[in-house]
Amino acid sequence: MSKQVYEHIEESLYHEKLENGLTVFLLPRPEMSKTYAIFSTNYGSMDRTFVPIGQQDKITVPDGIAHFLEHKLFEKEDRDVFADFGKQGASANAYTSFTKTAYLFSSTTNVEDNVKTLLNFVQDPYFSENSVEKEKGIIGQEIKMYDDQPDWQSFMGTLKSLFKETPVNIDIAGTVESIAEITKDDLYTCYHTFYHPENMTFFIAGNFEPDNMLALIRENQASKEFSKLEEIKRDFPNEPSAVAKSENKIVMPVSVSKCTIGIKESTKELEPQEFIKRDLLQDIILTYYFSKSGQFYEELYQENIIDASFYFETNLEKNFGYSIIGGNTDNPELFTKKIIELLLSTKTQQLTEDDFERMKKKKIGQVLRSMNSLENIASKYIHYHHVGIDYFELIPEIQKLTVQDANGFLSGWIAEERLAVCKIVPE
Repeated sequence: MSKQVYEHIEESLYHEKLENGLTVFLLPRPEMSKTYAIFSTNYGSMDRTFVPIGQQDKITVPDGIAHFLEHKLFEKEDRDVFADFGKQGASANAYTSFTKTAYLFSSTTNVEDNVKTLLNFVQDPYFSENSVEKEKGIIGQEIKMYDDQPDWQSFMGTLKSLFKETPVNIDIAGTVESIAEITKDDLYTCYHTFYHPENMTFFIAGNFEPDNMLALIRENQASKEFSKLEEIKRDFPNEPSAVAKSENKIVMPVSVSKCTIGIKESTKELEPQEFIKRDLLQDIILTYYFSKSGQFYEELYQENIIDASFYFETNLEKNFGYSIIGGNTDNPELFTKKIIELLLSTKTQQLTEDDFERMKKKKIGQVLRSMNSLENIASKYIHYHHVGIDYFELIPEIQKLTVQDANGFLSGWIAEERLAVCKIVPE
């Protein structure tokens, strides 16, 4: 077990890669009463075309299967795993994103028992034809629920406008039609391909003793047999730089229109240094222009173009990236015009040294505040680990950025062919 001390944030992180390939991170916080653990696999809804382990030819599985698999792992032949965690005083959950699936718990008692439960249930799949058919009805209802949510339809409508080929334009849960095609054998194929310890990460943070915790995890993993993992061959389509369509209008039973402007940030795989630089600058620049303390937000608010629902978000993954700016508006045409005018104007703008230093300090403050949350640390650390970046080195990376970096980013950030608009309008 190796130990790394991060003096600038006063943290000590323990790390080991076990013999079976599982990467383990331990962040002891003895001053806290809660412990939080997350067991994550580098497998998400985008991984729909791949070569199954032990085979030669690639296959394409039904949309929504990663999310379906997440649901099914909690159900065993004789019990529901949520009940196991409940008896041990833990709150458990799971989530599937475009790029990963994660299983987690938090508790103040029985931490070691809950760690064993987390490791054991994820590594012990049980799927039957009857339970798979039953789950289709449950997830089908979940899909229909999201179909009726304007916020989710706005989000997915924007991604479908931005991306033509990349499977980020497909709903994580799939469709009622696609999940109807899922079989027990499909689930086992995906599980055995992507749920090998070599493709997984375990992160635990909170009140525990690191030597004892790692000994428990080692013993647990040594009691199980895993064949050596072959290289996972995933197939992603080539994505054009331009958006799939510049505008997407969706009619729904809403009282107020919603409007989002999407920016197609990245369409290719980035190296770690290029990734972290772009990741930070996307967020810093968006915050500069669109935060509620900014001049542009105040102008739109005073003109009654936006309300308190206005938001922006940015996401960069290894193979794609996007930013979204949106909210409720009574005038989606004017909202769109104002946002796009500002975005296009950034190409010729130059930030001053003082402006950029303030922006960097604000970003550092946000990162430090987020590190008060065990949940945030664990999920962010795994996110950055998958792309070869140490999350605890984020602040030095921010400090290294220069105003020349920011202005260089601005000069090539926005192009009309990489902008898309999604409008949710009343029936």
